[in-house]
Amino acid sequence: MEKKRIEKEYNKKINELKKFNKAYFNDDNPVVSDKYYDNVKLEILNLEKKYKYLNNKNSPSKKVGYQPSNKFKKIKHLKPMLSLSNSFKQEDMKDFLSKISNFLNNKNLVIELSSEPKIDGISASLIYEQGLLIKGISRGDGIIGEDILQNLMTIKDIPKKIYGKNVPKVIEIRGEVYIGKKDFETIKDNFANPRNAAGGSLRQKDPRETAKIPLKYFAYGFGVINPMIFKTQSEFINKIKQWGFITNPHNKVVKNLQEIESQHKLIEEVRSTLDYDIDGLVFKVNNLDLQTRLGNTSNSPRWATAYKFSSEKAITKIEDIVIQVGRTGAITPVAKVLPVTVGGVVVSNATLHNEDEINRKDIRIGDTITIQRAGDVIPQVVSVDKSKRDKTSIKYIFPITCLCGSKTKKEISTSTKKEDAVRRCTKGYECSFTAREKLKHIVSKEAFNIDGLGKKVIDQFWDIKIIKIPSDIFKLDYNKIKNLEGWADISIKNLKEAINKSSTITLNRFIYSIGIRHIGQENAKILSSFFRSVSNFSSLFTQNKREKILNDLVQLDGIGDTQIKSIDSFFSNYRNIEVVKSLIDVLEIKNYKNSNKKGQFSNKNLMFTGGFEKISRSEAKSLTEDNGGKVLGTISKKLDLLVVGDSKPTKKKIEKAKELKIKIINEKDWYKLLNI
Repeated sequence: MEKKRIEKEYNKKINELKKFNKAYFNDDNPVVSDKYYDNVKLEILNLEKKYKYLNNKNSPSKKVGYQPSNKFKKIKHLKPMLSLSNSFKQEDMKDFLSKISNFLNNKNLVIELSSEPKIDGISASLIYEQGLLIKGISRGDGIIGEDILQNLMTIKDIPKKIYGKNVPKVIEIRGEVYIGKKDFETIKDNFANPRNAAGGSLRQKDPRETAKIPLKYFAYGFGVINPMIFKTQSEFINKIKQWGFITNPHNKVVKNLQEIESQHKLIEEVRSTLDYDIDGLVFKVNNLDLQTRLGNTSNSPRWATAYKFSSEKAITKIEDIVIQVGRTGAITPVAKVLPVTVGGVVVSNATLHNEDEINRKDIRIGDTITIQRAGDVIPQVVSVDKSKRDKTSIKYIFPITCLCGSKTKKEISTSTKKEDAVRRCTKGYECSFTAREKLKHIVSKEAFNIDGLGKKVIDQFWDIKIIKIPSDIFKLDYNKIKNLEGWADISIKNLKEAINKSSTITLNRFIYSIGIRHIGQENAKILSSFFRSVSNFSSLFTQNKREKILNDLVQLDGIGDTQIKSIDSFFSNYRNIEVVKSLIDVLEIKNYKNSNKKGQFSNKNLMFTGGFEKISRSEAKSLTEDNGGKVLGTISKKLDLLVVGDSKPTKKKIEKAKELKIKIINEKDWYKLLNI
């Protein structure tokens, strides 16, 4: 029950976040405040950390920003622009520091952090070669951005050439483009907010129009530096100030949790006096060598976090409670509330999470409630003022059927053996509501990434019945959309090109795209390295072959009982198999290729037992994968190498490895193999 509640809450947050990403990153017109948006990301990431079975391609742990616009030439970033994890309270920062110590396997390490205000602006990357500014790129989706060099060149704060000694041959400066509060007063009649003004100005086709807007630029970080000449983040900040870049005057180095809290409180107190909007502080490990060791998750660095300011609340009234169906069949209740402003953003919806949450708080239609923007993409209900409840109020009865009419059920968690909190429709593509949401997942950035085929277009094409299953996308009759509102020859041509381009896809993205519950981007990568081809993957369609494959999947580190059960359930549904088969028929799916064929452990399967002296298990796994290897979770004949740490290794694993004649080495020998 608890697991279902968590999954439902998680997926709901993810879906809402996708909407806000488009508004925030692509339209420059956020529909929620930065604090609300960042709190959403934090809660999603915290859920993923706490419940390892949670995974979604649209998770902020895997996705950054939003797909770049078609207005400008697209440029690949020299190094991905990742998003930040979020912290909301002292306990979160304590946990952040603890995880760093654990990863580095040094609990006594004094972690020095560089801090700076987190500005609400537009991220932009500046690339200099031999000191000359040659490229200016927007964030885009974090991998590919827009070429906005000419517009960035109009900003006085941005040096066109770096003068000085020891300027690296190549250096990528990253920062935030913004408009000061005072400057915005002079142009506010033409824009909704400062961020909208900054983003819209940078997307002007004519740089002369951009030059009319008083844009500013704070430099705060870097991507690629060749050769690297810095040892700390604070040293980098001091040097670029000498080179002419504007950096935040509130940058400060702190050394412990007490100093973190002191700086956070200080900046929050002066927040209203600043000439730019901020919603928290960014804390980065100051030592760049440690940053390198810590590395990144698929979406955010382990060495940095955004410590947000306190949440904002408002009182409103529930007018109705409606049910939404997600792509995994999750039945999610949403409160329609009287529009109210929360932190400068007008909201009309509040998440109710699930049936258990409604019962626990006894939430009813007509109730006066307190809502807050802290951790949910749409506000969450903090409390109900029962003193204002009408005497005729009746208890809300949660529906036990899906909007499609099918019965819903609460699954039993494979780990806790308890009933999930989330009700779920199990019909898959047989449920029209689920099928529509699955289509929206298919076209998203992390999946097929079909530019121009967003949620609204899917709804439009669904309503006129030209897209019902994923393969319909690649067999689209473009003549049927010529007369639709919003479609012209150019937009149709662009859509056709985007779809044709997306018809070639890697195996891991394909696996992720078909929407198997609990199979996120990282799980999909693990599965693609296991199957290696779509032909092998298709063996899951046959029950007897599927049983054997699922037994083999148990060995993979990162694929647990939850994922295996979900894969079995997905392919036990004949309609799901039909849909996937039809999709395979219209695609070119590339076989898995090891990204590091020359790595020390290329095509090798490793396993670790016992604690290491110098590094953590997490870092050991990361190093293995960086060197082309795969980490297994169980010992079998497929294992090539068992690495034994000095601290409490599992004797049974060692004995079984010896029995299977698997090579066994200790921690020191493993370091020698890696030359570290």
